[in-house]
Amino acid sequence: MFFLLKLVLLGLNFATSFASDNPKFAYTGFSNTNLELDGTASITGDGLLELTNGMAMSKGHAFFPDPLHFRKSPNSSSVQSFSAFFVFGIISVYNNLSSHGLAMFISPGKNFSAATPVGYLGLFNAQNDGNGTNHVFALELDTYLNSEFQDINNNHIGININGLHSVQSHVAGFYHDKNGTFEFEDLTLCSQEAMQVWVDYDSENTKISFTLAPLNMAKPKTPTVSTSYNLSTVLTDVAYIGFSSSTGKINTRHYVLGWSFGMNGPAPAINTSILPKLPLAHSKSHPPVLEIVLPVATAVLLVTAGAIIFLSVGRHIRYAELREDWEVEFGPHRFSYKDLFCATEGFRDKNLLGTGGFGRVYKGVLPRSNLKVAVKKVSHDSKQGMKEFIAEVVSIGRLQHRNLVKLLGYCRRKGELLLVYDYMPNRSLDKYLYGDQVMATLDWSQRFRIIKGIACSLLYLHEEWEKVVIHRDIKASNVLLDDEMNGRLGDFGLARLYDHGVDPQTTHVVGTIGYLAPELASTGKATPLTDVFAFGVFILEVTCGRRPVKHNAQHNQIMLFDWVFQHLQNGSLTDTIDNRLKGDYSVDEACLVLKLGLLCSHPFANARPSMRQVMQYLHGDVSPPELAPTHQSFEALALMQEDGFDPYIMSYPSSTASNGTTVSATMSQGR
Repeated sequence: MFFLLKLVLLGLNFATSFASDNPKFAYTGFSNTNLELDGTASITGDGLLELTNGMAMSKGHAFFPDPLHFRKSPNSSSVQSFSAFFVFGIISVYNNLSSHGLAMFISPGKNFSAATPVGYLGLFNAQNDGNGTNHVFALELDTYLNSEFQDINNNHIGININGLHSVQSHVAGFYHDKNGTFEFEDLTLCSQEAMQVWVDYDSENTKISFTLAPLNMAKPKTPTVSTSYNLSTVLTDVAYIGFSSSTGKINTRHYVLGWSFGMNGPAPAINTSILPKLPLAHSKSHPPVLEIVLPVATAVLLVTAGAIIFLSVGRHIRYAELREDWEVEFGPHRFSYKDLFCATEGFRDKNLLGTGGFGRVYKGVLPRSNLKVAVKKVSHDSKQGMKEFIAEVVSIGRLQHRNLVKLLGYCRRKGELLLVYDYMPNRSLDKYLYGDQVMATLDWSQRFRIIKGIACSLLYLHEEWEKVVIHRDIKASNVLLDDEMNGRLGDFGLARLYDHGVDPQTTHVVGTIGYLAPELASTGKATPLTDVFAFGVFILEVTCGRRPVKHNAQHNQIMLFDWVFQHLQNGSLTDTIDNRLKGDYSVDEACLVLKLGLLCSHPFANARPSMRQVMQYLHGDVSPPELAPTHQSFEALALMQEDGFDPYIMSYPSSTASNGTTVSATMSQGR
């Protein structure tokens, strides 16, 4: 009788049919089922399939245990039609902010131990992403914008073949039939609500359809996204079907509530009303003793009401924040001041990471997610005021690139301006090049990777984002190193945005002495090529381990560009490479970088390459033009000075150059 009872209970949750050539299965919840799980995946006591449990940088997989035959016979040339249906939910500690997503997939095997979590969704890694030998078909529900995969936004669905570059993607949502007109309505994948998905493949027309809708709604007539793709070129005869999910640094849980699949026919229907419920995002248990003490508590509340109101008002004043209209349009995630105050232990000095003209930066751990962050607190009398603060929020808040320091959010309280970033455990690059503290010497491969990473981020800013972004303050101290020593460009307080094809109109010179392009003194216009100039100086200092301006024993200024160029003339270019490398470097790569640095920091803007050309040079796709060993650069600089070049910019005064001080000078008229 016990055995029969177990069979009945199992039948309530799982039904399958493999008696015919058209296998089907259906899961109404996952209690007492035999799914194969790995990583963080588990079945909860309520019958939910929990793919990730909130652990940072983790991945989880769940497989239907038996392999399926996707062709009528091993020798058949075409994959059969199939359909799938599932209900999912994403729970994050933050509203509308999560990482990274989940996918239903079909693959020839079940071993994903080499797959990377985070952006790769636990399916691929940097080496095999996009390889035709993967034979993987996947439907992604992605809540994070990864620019390297050309994601359209941080809330989309996509049809993927052998990699994370979707062959077709769409903003998450559904087409609602309203009086015969199909109107699109957005859905937020990480809304803490359960949603349903239909996946259909029509082998005759080689059409893939992916339909998303809220729970308890009939299947929309129009799929959210569809494309024509012959899966016979992708799927093997015998393959497994399952789910994969991964997380980044944000505490996120990915759930599947029910699942069905059918070959050569619709997936079996599931009664969604009896599916297990998603857990509450911030559920708290209330002991039954409250029912006993409620009358007493009511009396106590009446007595203490005045005190509570008083304390609440004081608390509100303590954590009061400011909000303005622009924040609705441009603002990324906004953190509460209370969370940031607790994360940094009240902005205690022991959590201080650094100080500067902009204010102070503190290390913190967000209380609900345990996510490590860096909080930049801009002071009242800071050089970086409201205008620069808004520039940073507007610009970097919507930028997404692996070589940019990610702005997670912000907060404003009275006169205090706070920006919240990913925490970079290895601090800034200049600490390794010039720091007084004993730091490990960066080897050549690390330096070369940092240079390529920053070049890649500048290409994204100049050409690949929706607007042109000019950083205007590229230097070693604004390049931060993550836990893998990858370079990430940060501090967008001086950045400017404008539309592609528009001539920027600025007459205010800002930047750091030693990195300012010569033409800024006469035109005042910051352009992508002025960023290229600063990047050229940056790669020279990374390779040589020297600041842009140095003083010799006679207190004469030695410009890094001139010093390297002179060695090029003398045929001793390798003598400029950082002695701390002790000769352990690639001569070809180092010489390429030095010549490229000279080319990028050429005194004439039209002689500098674009960042796209720079990337081609660094990857070896194109050889950079040869630099003629002449004295033309010095003559050019002299001519510029005679033609009205600002002596303040030209002189690089010792009081500022040695410290990399940021300058701001309005250009006078009539020069």
